[in-house]
Amino acid sequence: MAQVLEFKLPDLGEGLTEAEIVRWLVEVGDVVAIDQPVVEVETAKAMVEVPCPYGGVVTARFGEEGAELPVGAPLLTVAVGSQQEAGAGAGPDTGSGLGAGSGADSGSGSGAAESSGNVLVGYGTGAPVARRRRVRPEASVARVSAEVSAGGAAPVPVAEPGPVAVVSPPVRKLARQHGLDLRELAGSGPDGLILRADVEAAIRMLEEPATALSATVPTAGTATAETTAAGVAPAQPSAARGAVTAGAERIPLRGVRGAVADKLARSRREIPDATCWVDADATELMAARAAMNGAGGPSAGPKVSVLALLARICTAALARFPELNSTVDLEAREIVRLPEVHLGFAAQTDRGLVVPVVRDAHNRNAESIGAEIARLTEAARAGRLTPAELTGGTFTLNNYGVFGVDGSTPIINHPEAAMLGVGRIVPKPWVHGGELAVRQVVQLSLTFDHRVCDGGTAGGFLRYIADCVEQPAVLLRTL
Repeated sequence: MAQVLEFKLPDLGEGLTEAEIVRWLVEVGDVVAIDQPVVEVETAKAMVEVPCPYGGVVTARFGEEGAELPVGAPLLTVAVGSQQEAGAGAGPDTGSGLGAGSGADSGSGSGAAESSGNVLVGYGTGAPVARRRRVRPEASVARVSAEVSAGGAAPVPVAEPGPVAVVSPPVRKLARQHGLDLRELAGSGPDGLILRADVEAAIRMLEEPATALSATVPTAGTATAETTAAGVAPAQPSAARGAVTAGAERIPLRGVRGAVADKLARSRREIPDATCWVDADATELMAARAAMNGAGGPSAGPKVSVLALLARICTAALARFPELNSTVDLEAREIVRLPEVHLGFAAQTDRGLVVPVVRDAHNRNAESIGAEIARLTEAARAGRLTPAELTGGTFTLNNYGVFGVDGSTPIINHPEAAMLGVGRIVPKPWVHGGELAVRQVVQLSLTFDHRVCDGGTAGGFLRYIADCVEQPAVLLRTL
Protein backbone atom coordinates (compact mmCIF):
# COMPACT_ATOMS: atom_id res chain seq x y z
CA MET A 1 0.00 0.00 0.00
CA ALA A 2 1.35 3.43 -0.92
CA GLN A 3 2.49 5.78 1.81
CA VAL A 4 1.87 9.51 1.27
CA LEU A 5 4.68 11.77 2.46
CA GLU A 6 4.58 15.54 2.60
CA PHE A 7 7.71 17.36 1.44
CA LYS A 8 8.05 20.86 2.90
CA LEU A 9 10.31 23.71 1.85
CA PRO A 10 13.58 22.92 3.64
CA ASP A 11 15.99 25.31 5.30
CA LEU A 12 18.10 26.59 2.40
CA GLY A 13 20.85 27.89 4.68
CA GLU A 14 22.35 31.35 5.36
CA GLY A 15 19.44 32.28 7.65
CA LEU A 16 16.94 32.39 4.77
CA THR A 17 13.33 32.08 5.89
CA GLU A 18 11.36 32.17 2.63
CA ALA A 19 11.62 31.51 -1.10
CA GLU A 20 9.60 32.33 -4.21
CA ILE A 21 8.47 29.57 -6.54
CA VAL A 22 9.96 30.34 -9.96
CA ARG A 23 9.17 27.17 -11.89
CA TRP A 24 7.73 23.76 -11.14
CA LEU A 25 9.81 20.95 -12.62
CA VAL A 26 7.20 18.21 -12.07
CA GLU A 27 3.45 17.82 -12.54
CA VAL A 28 0.89 15.98 -10.42
CA GLY A 29 1.04 12.32 -11.48
CA ASP A 30 4.74 12.44 -12.45
CA VAL A 31 7.05 9.75 -11.12
CA VAL A 32 10.08 11.19 -9.33
CA ALA A 33 13.29 9.55 -8.13
CA ILE A 34 15.10 10.20 -4.87
CA ASP A 35 16.93 13.56 -4.96
CA GLN A 36 15.32 14.59 -8.25
CA PRO A 37 14.84 18.38 -8.50
CA VAL A 38 11.12 19.15 -8.32
CA VAL A 39 10.93 22.94 -8.13
CA GLU A 40 13.10 25.96 -8.83
CA VAL A 41 12.89 28.67 -6.18
CA GLU A 42 14.42 32.10 -5.80
CA THR A 43 15.73 33.14 -2.40
CA ALA A 44 17.22 36.41 -1.33
CA LYS A 45 20.60 34.94 -2.25
CA ALA A 46 20.25 32.88 -5.41
CA MET A 47 18.14 30.68 -7.67
CA VAL A 48 18.04 27.12 -6.29
CA GLU A 49 16.68 23.83 -7.59
CA VAL A 50 15.12 21.96 -4.67
CA PRO A 51 15.43 18.16 -4.81
CA CYS A 52 12.86 15.88 -3.22
CA PRO A 53 14.34 13.28 -0.85
CA TYR A 54 11.59 10.76 -1.67
CA GLY A 55 10.92 8.65 -4.73
CA GLY A 56 7.38 7.97 -5.85
CA VAL A 57 4.36 9.57 -7.53
CA VAL A 58 3.57 13.27 -7.08
CA THR A 59 0.03 13.50 -5.72
CA ALA A 60 -0.24 17.24 -5.03
CA ARG A 61 1.64 20.53 -5.42
CA PHE A 62 1.27 23.54 -3.14
CA GLY A 63 1.80 27.06 -4.41
CA GLU A 64 1.64 28.58 -7.85
CA GLU A 65 4.63 29.98 -9.72
CA GLY A 66 5.35 33.43 -8.33
CA ALA A 67 4.05 32.57 -4.85
CA GLU A 68 6.35 33.14 -1.85
CA LEU A 69 6.52 30.36 0.73
CA PRO A 70 8.11 30.35 4.19
CA VAL A 71 10.53 27.65 5.26
CA GLY A 72 8.50 24.69 6.49
CA ALA A 73 5.52 25.30 4.19
CA PRO A 74 4.32 22.25 2.17
CA LEU A 75 5.74 21.99 -1.35
CA LEU A 76 4.26 18.72 -2.56
CA THR A 77 3.14 15.25 -1.50
CA VAL A 78 4.57 12.01 -2.84
CA ALA A 79 3.05 8.53 -2.74
CA VAL A 80 5.84 6.05 -2.14
CA GLY A 81 5.89 2.31 -1.75
CA SER A 82 3.53 1.66 -4.67
CA GLN A 83 4.37 -0.32 -7.78
CA GLN A 84 4.47 2.95 -9.71
CA GLU A 85 7.30 4.24 -7.55
CA ALA A 86 10.62 4.85 -9.28
CA GLY A 87 14.02 5.06 -7.65
CA ALA A 88 12.84 4.49 -4.05
CA GLY A 89 11.13 1.74 -2.16
CA ALA A 90 9.57 1.28 1.23
CA GLY A 91 12.06 0.20 3.80
CA PRO A 92 13.37 0.87 7.27
CA ASP A 93 13.73 4.49 8.32
CA THR A 94 17.26 5.69 7.60
CA GLY A 95 16.99 8.51 10.12
CA SER A 96 17.41 11.08 7.38
CA GLY A 97 14.02 12.74 7.18
CA LEU A 98 13.56 16.42 6.62
CA GLY A 99 13.20 17.46 10.24
CA ALA A 100 11.26 20.68 9.98
CA GLY A 101 10.27 19.89 6.46
CA SER A 102 8.65 16.45 6.26
CA GLY A 103 6.41 13.95 7.86
CA ALA A 104 4.33 10.92 6.93
CA ASP A 105 0.58 10.81 6.76
CA SER A 106 -0.53 9.01 9.92
CA GLY A 107 -3.18 7.13 8.03
CA SER A 108 -1.12 5.86 5.16
CA GLY A 109 0.12 2.45 6.09
CA SER A 110 2.93 1.17 8.21
CA GLY A 111 6.67 1.59 7.95
CA ALA A 112 8.68 4.60 6.74
CA ALA A 113 9.81 5.49 3.27
CA GLU A 114 13.45 5.38 2.30
CA SER A 115 14.80 8.85 1.71
CA SER A 116 18.00 10.75 1.05
CA GLY A 117 19.63 12.74 3.80
CA ASN A 118 22.37 14.64 2.01
CA VAL A 119 20.71 17.29 -0.09
CA LEU A 120 20.09 20.58 1.74
CA VAL A 121 20.43 22.12 5.16
CA GLY A 122 17.74 20.72 7.43
CA TYR A 123 17.83 17.22 5.99
CA GLY A 124 18.77 14.35 8.25
CA THR A 125 17.33 15.55 11.56
CA GLY A 126 14.44 13.14 11.58
CA ALA A 127 12.70 15.23 14.21
CA PRO A 128 9.47 17.24 13.96
CA VAL A 129 9.33 20.98 14.40
CA ALA A 130 9.65 21.89 18.04
CA ARG A 131 6.32 23.21 19.30
CA ARG A 132 6.05 25.96 21.84
CA ARG A 133 3.24 27.75 23.59
CA ARG A 134 2.48 30.98 21.81
CA VAL A 135 2.00 34.14 23.81
CA ARG A 136 -1.02 36.00 22.48
CA PRO A 137 0.04 39.51 21.40
CA GLU A 138 -3.22 40.92 22.79
CA ALA A 139 -2.49 39.48 26.22
CA SER A 140 1.06 40.86 26.17
CA VAL A 141 -0.14 44.34 25.20
CA ALA A 142 -2.92 44.29 27.80
CA ARG A 143 -0.47 43.24 30.52
CA VAL A 144 2.00 46.02 29.65
CA SER A 145 -0.89 48.49 29.36
CA ALA A 146 -2.07 47.70 32.88
CA GLU A 147 1.42 48.18 34.29
CA VAL A 148 2.03 51.48 32.49
CA SER A 149 -1.40 52.90 33.33
CA ALA A 150 -0.75 52.09 36.99
CA GLY A 151 2.41 54.18 36.84
CA GLY A 152 4.77 51.25 37.12
CA ALA A 153 7.48 50.04 34.80
CA ALA A 154 6.87 47.36 32.22
CA PRO A 155 7.20 43.92 33.82
CA VAL A 156 10.29 41.83 33.23
CA PRO A 157 9.31 38.89 30.98
CA VAL A 158 9.56 35.46 32.52
CA ALA A 159 11.31 33.11 30.11
CA GLU A 160 9.68 29.81 29.32
CA PRO A 161 11.74 26.67 29.01
CA GLY A 162 12.07 24.87 25.72
CA PRO A 163 13.44 25.55 22.23
CA VAL A 164 13.05 28.90 20.53
CA ALA A 165 11.37 28.97 17.11
CA VAL A 166 13.92 31.09 15.25
CA VAL A 167 16.30 30.00 12.48
CA SER A 168 18.02 33.25 11.50
CA PRO A 169 21.36 34.03 13.25
CA PRO A 170 20.97 37.79 12.57
CA VAL A 171 17.58 37.71 14.32
CA ARG A 172 19.12 36.02 17.38
CA LYS A 173 21.95 38.55 17.42
CA LEU A 174 19.56 41.49 17.15
CA ALA A 175 17.59 40.17 20.11
CA ARG A 176 20.77 39.72 22.18
CA GLN A 177 21.91 43.27 21.42
CA HIS A 178 18.67 44.65 22.85
CA GLY A 179 18.39 42.27 25.81
CA LEU A 180 15.30 40.46 24.49
CA ASP A 181 14.39 36.94 25.53
CA LEU A 182 13.20 35.25 22.35
CA ARG A 183 11.23 32.69 24.35
CA GLU A 184 8.88 35.47 25.42
CA LEU A 185 8.04 36.55 21.86
CA ALA A 186 5.21 35.20 19.72
CA GLY A 187 6.44 34.57 16.19
CA SER A 188 4.34 35.57 13.24
CA GLY A 189 5.92 33.01 10.91
CA PRO A 190 4.83 29.42 10.30
CA ASP A 191 4.63 27.27 13.44
CA GLY A 192 5.44 30.34 15.55
CA LEU A 193 8.70 31.10 13.70
CA ILE A 194 10.14 34.36 15.05
CA LEU A 195 10.95 36.76 12.24
CA ARG A 196 13.08 39.90 12.26
CA ALA A 197 9.90 41.98 12.15
CA ASP A 198 8.76 40.39 15.43
CA VAL A 199 12.02 41.32 17.16
CA GLU A 200 12.01 44.85 15.76
CA ALA A 201 8.42 45.33 16.95
CA ALA A 202 9.40 44.20 20.45
CA ILE A 203 12.37 46.58 20.44
CA ARG A 204 10.13 49.49 19.49
CA MET A 205 7.76 48.57 22.30
CA LEU A 206 10.58 48.50 24.84
CA GLU A 207 12.01 51.83 23.69
CA GLU A 208 8.71 53.66 23.40
CA PRO A 209 6.10 51.80 25.46
CA ALA A 210 3.79 54.76 25.93
CA THR A 211 3.83 55.66 22.24
CA ALA A 212 3.29 52.05 21.20
CA LEU A 213 0.37 51.62 23.58
CA SER A 214 -1.31 54.86 22.59
CA ALA A 215 -1.21 53.70 18.98
CA THR A 216 -2.58 50.22 19.63
CA VAL A 217 -4.66 50.16 22.84
CA PRO A 218 -7.85 52.27 23.01
CA THR A 219 -8.68 53.94 26.31
CA ALA A 220 -12.02 53.55 28.07
CA GLY A 221 -14.80 55.45 26.35
CA THR A 222 -12.97 55.67 23.00
CA ALA A 223 -13.66 52.20 21.64
CA THR A 224 -15.13 52.20 18.14
CA ALA A 225 -16.69 49.65 15.86
CA GLU A 226 -13.19 48.90 14.56
CA THR A 227 -12.01 47.70 17.97
CA THR A 228 -11.37 43.97 17.93
CA ALA A 229 -12.80 41.48 20.39
CA ALA A 230 -9.47 41.49 22.23
CA GLY A 231 -9.79 45.23 22.85
CA VAL A 232 -6.97 46.24 20.50
CA ALA A 233 -7.63 48.57 17.58
CA PRO A 234 -6.32 47.37 14.21
CA ALA A 235 -3.29 49.13 12.77
CA GLN A 236 -4.15 52.16 10.67
CA PRO A 237 -2.49 52.99 7.35
CA SER A 238 0.37 55.43 7.67
CA ALA A 239 -0.01 58.98 6.43
CA ALA A 240 2.50 58.25 3.68
CA ARG A 241 0.50 55.28 2.45
CA GLY A 242 -2.74 57.29 2.52
CA ALA A 243 -1.13 60.03 0.45
CA VAL A 244 -0.28 57.66 -2.41
CA THR A 245 -2.48 58.20 -5.45
CA ALA A 246 -4.93 55.50 -6.44
CA GLY A 247 -3.09 54.54 -9.63
CA ALA A 248 0.33 54.06 -8.02
CA GLU A 249 2.18 50.82 -8.76
CA ARG A 250 3.24 48.71 -5.79
CA ILE A 251 6.29 46.49 -6.19
CA PRO A 252 6.93 43.96 -3.42
CA LEU A 253 10.34 44.22 -1.73
CA ARG A 254 11.22 40.55 -1.77
CA GLY A 255 13.77 38.20 -3.22
CA VAL A 256 17.04 39.83 -4.24
CA ARG A 257 15.53 43.35 -4.22
CA GLY A 258 14.23 42.86 -0.69
CA ALA A 259 17.53 41.43 0.54
CA VAL A 260 19.45 44.35 -0.97
CA ALA A 261 17.06 46.83 0.63
CA ASP A 262 17.44 45.24 4.06
CA LYS A 263 21.22 45.07 3.83
CA LEU A 264 21.67 48.65 2.63
CA ALA A 265 19.34 49.98 5.31
CA ARG A 266 21.19 48.02 7.98
CA SER A 267 24.54 49.32 6.74
CA ARG A 268 23.36 52.92 6.90
CA ARG A 269 21.83 52.31 10.33
CA GLU A 270 24.82 50.60 11.96
CA ILE A 271 27.99 51.79 10.20
CA PRO A 272 29.35 55.33 10.65
CA ASP A 273 30.83 55.58 7.17
CA ALA A 274 32.96 58.25 5.54
CA THR A 275 34.16 58.67 1.97
CA CYS A 276 37.34 60.01 0.42
CA TRP A 277 38.23 60.13 -3.26
CA VAL A 278 41.02 60.97 -5.67
CA ASP A 279 41.51 61.33 -9.43
CA ALA A 280 44.23 59.14 -10.92
CA ASP A 281 45.99 58.95 -14.27
CA ALA A 282 45.24 55.42 -15.53
CA THR A 283 47.15 55.75 -18.80
CA GLU A 284 50.03 53.51 -17.70
CA LEU A 285 47.64 50.93 -16.24
CA MET A 286 45.80 50.70 -19.55
CA ALA A 287 49.11 50.37 -21.38
CA ALA A 288 50.22 47.59 -19.02
CA ARG A 289 46.93 45.76 -19.60
CA ALA A 290 47.36 46.02 -23.37
CA ALA A 291 50.88 44.65 -23.08
CA MET A 292 49.74 41.75 -20.90
CA ASN A 293 46.94 40.82 -23.28
CA GLY A 294 49.12 41.13 -26.37
CA ALA A 295 52.11 39.19 -25.04
CA GLY A 296 50.74 35.76 -25.96
CA GLY A 297 49.37 36.68 -29.37
CA PRO A 298 45.93 35.71 -30.67
CA SER A 299 46.25 32.19 -29.26
CA ALA A 300 46.71 33.40 -25.70
CA GLY A 301 44.13 32.69 -23.02
CA PRO A 302 41.34 34.99 -21.76
CA LYS A 303 42.16 38.68 -21.69
CA VAL A 304 42.91 40.35 -18.37
CA SER A 305 40.21 42.88 -17.54
CA VAL A 306 40.66 46.27 -15.91
CA LEU A 307 38.52 45.01 -13.02
CA ALA A 308 40.89 42.07 -12.48
CA LEU A 309 43.89 44.42 -12.33
CA LEU A 310 42.12 46.69 -9.87
CA ALA A 311 41.16 43.67 -7.78
CA ARG A 312 44.80 42.58 -7.66
CA ILE A 313 45.79 46.10 -6.62
CA CYS A 314 43.18 45.94 -3.85
CA THR A 315 44.61 42.73 -2.40
CA ALA A 316 48.08 44.30 -2.33
CA ALA A 317 46.70 47.42 -0.64
CA LEU A 318 44.84 45.36 1.96
CA ALA A 319 48.08 43.56 2.81
CA ARG A 320 49.59 46.96 3.64
CA PHE A 321 46.48 48.32 5.36
CA PRO A 322 44.81 45.32 7.08
CA GLU A 323 42.56 47.63 9.11
CA LEU A 324 40.25 47.81 6.08
CA ASN A 325 39.92 44.02 5.78
CA SER A 326 37.97 43.70 8.99
CA THR A 327 34.57 43.75 10.63
CA VAL A 328 33.17 45.13 13.88
CA ASP A 329 31.77 42.80 16.54
CA LEU A 330 29.28 45.07 18.27
CA GLU A 331 28.43 42.56 20.97
CA ALA A 332 32.05 42.13 22.05
CA ARG A 333 32.98 45.74 21.14
CA GLU A 334 35.94 44.50 19.14
CA ILE A 335 37.41 45.11 15.70
CA VAL A 336 38.09 41.74 14.06
CA ARG A 337 40.89 41.82 11.48
CA LEU A 338 40.46 38.99 9.00
CA PRO A 339 43.41 36.92 7.76
CA GLU A 340 41.99 36.12 4.31
CA VAL A 341 40.75 38.46 1.60
CA HIS A 342 37.48 37.27 0.10
CA LEU A 343 36.88 39.96 -2.50
CA GLY A 344 33.31 40.80 -3.46
CA PHE A 345 32.48 42.70 -6.64
CA ALA A 346 29.19 44.33 -7.54
CA ALA A 347 27.41 42.77 -10.52
CA GLN A 348 24.20 44.09 -12.06
CA THR A 349 21.83 41.36 -13.29
CA ASP A 350 18.23 41.08 -14.44
CA ARG A 351 17.39 39.98 -10.89
CA GLY A 352 19.03 43.05 -9.38
CA LEU A 353 22.36 43.91 -7.82
CA VAL A 354 24.34 40.97 -6.45
CA VAL A 355 27.83 40.76 -4.97
CA PRO A 356 29.62 37.50 -5.86
CA VAL A 357 32.74 36.73 -3.84
CA VAL A 358 36.18 35.69 -5.12
CA ARG A 359 37.50 33.40 -2.40
CA ASP A 360 41.11 33.74 -1.22
CA ALA A 361 41.79 36.61 -3.60
CA HIS A 362 45.01 37.38 -1.71
CA ASN A 363 46.49 34.11 -3.02
CA ARG A 364 45.57 34.76 -6.67
CA ASN A 365 47.28 36.68 -9.47
CA ALA A 366 45.45 38.98 -11.86
CA GLU A 367 44.76 36.19 -14.37
CA SER A 368 43.26 33.91 -11.72
CA ILE A 369 41.14 36.69 -10.26
CA GLY A 370 39.94 37.65 -13.74
CA ALA A 371 38.95 34.07 -14.58
CA GLU A 372 36.97 33.74 -11.34
CA ILE A 373 35.26 37.10 -11.86
CA ALA A 374 34.22 35.97 -15.35
CA ARG A 375 32.87 32.67 -14.04
CA LEU A 376 30.92 34.26 -11.22
CA THR A 377 29.54 37.00 -13.48
CA GLU A 378 28.23 34.44 -15.95
CA ALA A 379 26.64 32.45 -13.13
CA ALA A 380 25.09 35.62 -11.69
CA ARG A 381 23.47 36.60 -14.98
CA ALA A 382 22.13 33.06 -15.40
CA GLY A 383 20.82 33.01 -11.82
CA ARG A 384 22.99 30.03 -10.90
CA LEU A 385 24.99 31.52 -8.02
CA THR A 386 24.83 29.54 -4.81
CA PRO A 387 24.38 31.18 -1.40
CA ALA A 388 28.01 30.31 -0.60
CA GLU A 389 29.18 32.30 -3.63
CA LEU A 390 27.26 35.36 -2.45
CA THR A 391 28.35 35.48 1.18
CA GLY A 392 31.49 35.73 3.27
CA GLY A 393 33.09 38.70 1.55
CA THR A 394 35.59 40.83 3.50
CA PHE A 395 36.03 43.76 1.07
CA THR A 396 34.05 44.89 -2.00
CA LEU A 397 35.13 46.41 -5.30
CA ASN A 398 32.41 48.39 -7.08
CA ASN A 399 33.00 49.34 -10.71
CA TYR A 400 30.20 51.84 -11.29
CA GLY A 401 32.11 53.26 -14.26
CA VAL A 402 30.32 50.71 -16.45
CA PHE A 403 27.20 52.88 -15.99
CA GLY A 404 28.99 55.88 -17.50
CA VAL A 405 29.45 57.82 -14.26
CA ASP A 406 32.60 59.28 -12.74
CA GLY A 407 31.98 59.18 -9.00
CA SER A 408 29.82 57.79 -6.25
CA THR A 409 29.65 57.38 -2.48
CA PRO A 410 28.75 53.69 -2.24
CA ILE A 411 27.11 52.10 0.79
CA ILE A 412 29.34 49.58 2.56
CA ASN A 413 28.39 45.95 2.08
CA HIS A 414 27.55 45.10 5.71
CA PRO A 415 29.31 43.67 7.74
CA GLU A 416 32.45 44.63 5.83
CA ALA A 417 34.48 47.70 6.71
CA ALA A 418 35.17 49.30 3.34
CA MET A 419 34.36 49.46 -0.37
CA LEU A 420 36.41 50.82 -3.25
CA GLY A 421 34.45 52.54 -6.01
CA VAL A 422 35.82 52.97 -9.53
CA GLY A 423 34.43 55.45 -12.04
CA ARG A 424 34.73 55.43 -15.82
CA ILE A 425 38.16 55.83 -17.43
CA VAL A 426 37.96 58.71 -19.92
CA PRO A 427 40.37 61.03 -21.74
CA LYS A 428 40.82 64.29 -19.81
CA PRO A 429 43.29 67.18 -19.71
CA TRP A 430 46.05 66.31 -17.25
CA VAL A 431 49.41 67.78 -16.29
CA HIS A 432 51.96 65.09 -17.12
CA GLY A 433 55.70 65.64 -16.96
CA GLY A 434 55.16 69.35 -16.40
CA GLU A 435 53.06 69.74 -19.53
CA LEU A 436 49.37 69.68 -20.29
CA ALA A 437 48.36 66.44 -22.02
CA VAL A 438 45.31 64.30 -22.68
CA ARG A 439 45.45 61.28 -20.37
CA GLN A 440 43.15 58.42 -19.35
CA VAL A 441 41.76 59.57 -16.00
CA VAL A 442 39.68 57.67 -13.43
CA GLN A 443 38.10 58.76 -10.16
CA LEU A 444 38.55 56.37 -7.21
CA SER A 445 36.47 56.58 -4.05
CA LEU A 446 36.82 54.73 -0.76
CA THR A 447 33.91 54.45 1.66
CA PHE A 448 35.11 53.11 5.01
CA ASP A 449 33.83 52.34 8.49
CA HIS A 450 35.26 55.11 10.65
CA ARG A 451 35.27 52.77 13.65
CA VAL A 452 38.02 50.56 12.20
CA CYS A 453 40.42 53.34 11.22
CA ASP A 454 40.88 57.09 10.94
CA GLY A 455 41.22 59.24 7.86
CA GLY A 456 44.99 58.87 7.75
CA THR A 457 44.78 55.11 7.24
CA ALA A 458 41.95 55.39 4.73
CA GLY A 459 43.80 58.09 2.83
CA GLY A 460 46.98 56.02 2.80
CA PHE A 461 45.10 53.03 1.42
CA LEU A 462 43.45 55.08 -1.34
CA ARG A 463 46.71 56.86 -2.20
CA TYR A 464 48.46 53.49 -2.58
CA ILE A 465 45.67 52.33 -4.90
CA ALA A 466 46.05 55.50 -6.99
CA ASP A 467 49.86 55.12 -7.11
CA CYS A 468 49.51 51.57 -8.44
CA VAL A 469 47.03 52.78 -11.06
CA GLU A 470 49.34 55.59 -12.17
CA GLN A 471 52.54 53.54 -11.94
CA PRO A 472 51.88 49.79 -12.12
CA ALA A 473 55.56 49.21 -11.30
CA VAL A 474 54.72 50.23 -7.73
CA LEU A 475 52.72 47.03 -7.44
CA LEU A 476 55.66 44.95 -8.67
CA ARG A 477 57.77 46.15 -5.77
CA THR A 478 55.28 44.60 -3.31
CA LEU A 479 55.06 41.17 -4.97
